[in-house]
Amino acid sequence: MAMQPETVVTGDAVVLDVQIAQLPVRAVSALIDAAAIFTLYVLGLMLWAVALASFDDALSAAVLIVFTVLTLVGYPLVFEMATRGRTPGKMAMGLRVVSDDGGPERFRQALFRALSSVIEIWMFMGGPAVLCSLISPRGKRIGDYFAGTVVISERAPRQTPPPPMPPQLAGWAATLELSGLSADQFNLARQYLSRAPQLEPAVRDEMAYRIAADLAPRISPPPPPGTPPHHLLAAVVAERHRRELARLRPQAAVPAAPVWYPPQQPGHPVYPAPPYQPQYQPPQQPAQQPPDPSPGGFVPPS
Repeated sequence: MAMQPETVVTGDAVVLDVQIAQLPVRAVSALIDAAAIFTLYVLGLMLWAVALASFDDALSAAVLIVFTVLTLVGYPLVFEMATRGRTPGKMAMGLRVVSDDGGPERFRQALFRALSSVIEIWMFMGGPAVLCSLISPRGKRIGDYFAGTVVISERAPRQTPPPPMPPQLAGWAATLELSGLSADQFNLARQYLSRAPQLEPAVRDEMAYRIAADLAPRISPPPPPGTPPHHLLAAVVAERHRRELARLRPQAAVPAAPVWYPPQQPGHPVYPAPPYQPQYQPPQQPAQQPPDPSPGGFVPPS
C-alpha cells in the first residue's frame, strides 16, 4: 500500500503536508505493542497465580477478567494520553494518532480506539483492522472511524510552516470564535497561503477573495473593515495554530515564519471596502450660537 500525502496538523499542532502511515509500518507498530502487552499480561498472570491461588474460584476468575480488560484497554489508553497519540510501537516506527481535524488526540478518542481494538485486533486477530485499512483511502481501521482519528507518519519531511500573524490583525484574531470553521475550510486557507506565490495575480486575488468570503461568515467577530483577503486568511490560520500550540505547550511561543503577502495595487480587492483603521477625525467644535436679541441690545448684521 503506497503512502499517501495528506494535509493535517500533527499532535504538536504544527500544520504540515504529512503522509498517512503505511499499513506495513502500522502492522510492525502493532506487533511491538502486542509483544509489550503480552509480556505485561504474563507477568500479571504470575502475580495473580501467586496472590489469589488460595481464594475462591469465582473471585479469582473475576479478578482475572478485570485484569485482562484493563491490560488490553489501559495500555494504549495510558500511553496515547501521556505521549499525545503514541504508544511504544508507534514511537519506534515514527507514528502518531491525530484527530481528523488535525488536532491532538483526545481522551474520548483514545478510549474508543482502545475499546474497539479488543474486538477487531485481539478477538479477531487483527483481520477486520487490516481489511478496513486496505479499503479506507486514509488507512483507517474501524476504531479510527469510531474515534474520528487518523495515524500519520512523523518522519515525513516538513514542508509548510505556519504563517505569522499579520501585526495589524493580532488583537482582532485573539478574540475570534473559530468553532464554526470546518477542517476543510481551514486546510483550503492554509493551502492557498502556501501556494499563492505560484499563482497568476488575477487568479490569486480571485481565489483569495472567494475563500475569504466563504470563511468570514463562519467566524466572529467579523474582520476589521478593509482587511485584504490574504491577511484575513493568514490571521485565521495563525490564530488557530497558536491556540492549539498553547493548549499543548502553555509556555511555548509560536515561532514566526516567513510568509508571502501580495503587494497592494490599485483595484486590489479587500474585504470589505474601507481601510484597515478608521481615519482620524478631529474633534467637532460646538457651533457658536448667535446672541439672543433683546430690547435695546446690539445684533450684528447677518
